Amino acid sequence: MSNDYMKLVIVESPTKARTLARFLGKEYTIEASMGHVRDLPKSKLGVDVEHDFAPEYVVVPEKADIVAKLRKDAKKASQIFLSMDPDREGEAIAYHVQHLVGGDSKFKRVVFHQITKAAIEEAFAHPRSIDANLVDAQLARRVLDRLVGYTLSPLLWRKVRRGLSAGRVQSVAVRLIVEREREIEAFQAEEYWEIGVDLAKEKGKKEEQFTAWLRKIDGKKAAVENGKQAQRIVSDLEASAYAVIDVRKKEVRRTPFPPFTTSTLQQSAANVLRFSARRTMRLAQQLYERGHITYHRTDSFNLAPEAVAAARKRIAKKFGDAYLPGEPRRYKTRSKLAQEAHEAIRPTRPAAEVDSLKFPDKFARDLRRLYELVWKRFMASQMSDAVYDQTAVDIEAHQRLASSVERPVYLLRASGSIRKFDGWRKLYKRTSEDRDLPEVSTGDAAILLKVLSEQKFSEPPPRYTDASLVKALEQRGIGRPSTYAPTISTILARHYVEYEDRKFKPTPVGTATNDFLVANFEKIVDYDFTAGMEEDLDKIARGDRKWVPVIREFWGPFHRKSKSVEKTAKRVAVLTEPTGKKCPECGEGDEVIRVGRFGKFLSCSRFPECKYTANFVEKLKGVQCPEDGGDIVIKRTRKGKQFYGCSNYPKCTWATWRKPKASKPSKTNAT
Repeated sequence: MSNDYMKLVIVESPTKARTLARFLGKEYTIEASMGHVRDLPKSKLGVDVEHDFAPEYVVVPEKADIVAKLRKDAKKASQIFLSMDPDREGEAIAYHVQHLVGGDSKFKRVVFHQITKAAIEEAFAHPRSIDANLVDAQLARRVLDRLVGYTLSPLLWRKVRRGLSAGRVQSVAVRLIVEREREIEAFQAEEYWEIGVDLAKEKGKKEEQFTAWLRKIDGKKAAVENGKQAQRIVSDLEASAYAVIDVRKKEVRRTPFPPFTTSTLQQSAANVLRFSARRTMRLAQQLYERGHITYHRTDSFNLAPEAVAAARKRIAKKFGDAYLPGEPRRYKTRSKLAQEAHEAIRPTRPAAEVDSLKFPDKFARDLRRLYELVWKRFMASQMSDAVYDQTAVDIEAHQRLASSVERPVYLLRASGSIRKFDGWRKLYKRTSEDRDLPEVSTGDAAILLKVLSEQKFSEPPPRYTDASLVKALEQRGIGRPSTYAPTISTILARHYVEYEDRKFKPTPVGTATNDFLVANFEKIVDYDFTAGMEEDLDKIARGDRKWVPVIREFWGPFHRKSKSVEKTAKRVAVLTEPTGKKCPECGEGDEVIRVGRFGKFLSCSRFPECKYTANFVEKLKGVQCPEDGGDIVIKRTRKGKQFYGCSNYPKCTWATWRKPKASKPSKTNAT
């Protein structure tokens, strides 16, 4: 066929191009734009605030050759199909490619949420034009973020420290982390004791043993607040006889979880696989582009009927009809703003289990693990309930012998759960909720084996993890599926927060920046205001609002406020951490730890009078390298992720992501 009749398909990535090539005929030529080809300039604001915020787009410098090739190919094409991802970013890329390449009459937009033969054929049979509303929504977000960033960043340079930046969503994420840290610092631990007893129906039979925990004392809820009180109760329980006074049994049904959305996938991957949000999204993008899962940026629980039918067929064949509910399960999407045209994240072929798929060697293990997570969650969502027999046994401890001293009446409770039918749980390992109890009846006596007591203290709220931070942002309506991972990556890369044992801790710079913004731009970092802006962007995407009035309503008050703050706000001091040493250069100041653009470093407390700086090496105490016995130091990647390595690098290349425990060096390599 002559090149004059070539059909050109433009996608974002080479991987997606290769997958599409399996389904399209030889008359199609597929090229990749490698992401965005046009954007706002980095060197200036690039938004004309005097003329309806018109963006001053430029070709991304490193994409000039790609744009030239696309223009050359477009001249030979009879039709051009823009096949970018089905979201605002994808629509914007399609719009900019069309604008740069030219020849509007040739262009058609094709949209699909999974890369399968049926989906591709349907999309190419029903192409559409560019959705101006989606493009405007992406433009509004880009302009809004540029106005915030390019206005606040210079202020932060003058009022906090040079090199800082601010962002509409990232600053709110930092605020969450800083506020949580202050809750932890202000927390006052309270002592309490947990008391229980190991009992047996008959001595010597392990299967007849069970544990009951103290619940009530003289009919009131047990609250053991100190060791003296605990010891008195332990003494009473050691001298008591035990009798079963009530046995309650009921059948409990546990329904499966809905299929994954973007946020729940990130949360589950963080909890189960220990993946960061960024890593999860990178792997999900590969799975999508290789045709294994549906599009991974979604907040909808909607499922295609044909996918549900395929899942039900596979469940019946693999597990039997008992594992199939009478009707397909449907899940109600909680998000008011979810697009029902989008699906939840699911495998494109429910029959394709992980062992049947081939992955590139470089990421094979991670891709397999994430795919299996998606496959199990989707299949489980269409399976029967898990059914349990739940038992609660109340046991009374009473005085063994008559005494002139009346002891309190202690009520203890043992709980057990026996799985009658595993249902959707068949896909998962047996969990701790399966706790068997021996068969007992009201009036039975129980034999005391041991009294258990443990001192505990109430704990502060936990620091945010990848999973809990994504959940907190989603619950507050801040950000959207496509923004969670880049937001976390940004605040790490800019050293506003750091990872400590896979949890986020604010740095002194992050705390100082947050305090300045909260004090002077409370609206910008206000949770409800930020969520309201997200709703406005969604309204633009639906065509319910125009983007220019939305930006104008924001810009006027924000611009006036920034001018006022520039004149009146005081400089915020960034807290430093003392090392306990004097400055080795001037001898007058103290050596302190500061946080810079590239992480922690040593400096003089008299800066800028004294210019002393040095690298900061953070060592783990009491831990040695298992390879050569060297010190273990804390390091960070360029993206801010923490890891642990040997201080003798590059002679020793030992490193790990997980915090190492105290271990002995190997005898052969120890120095």
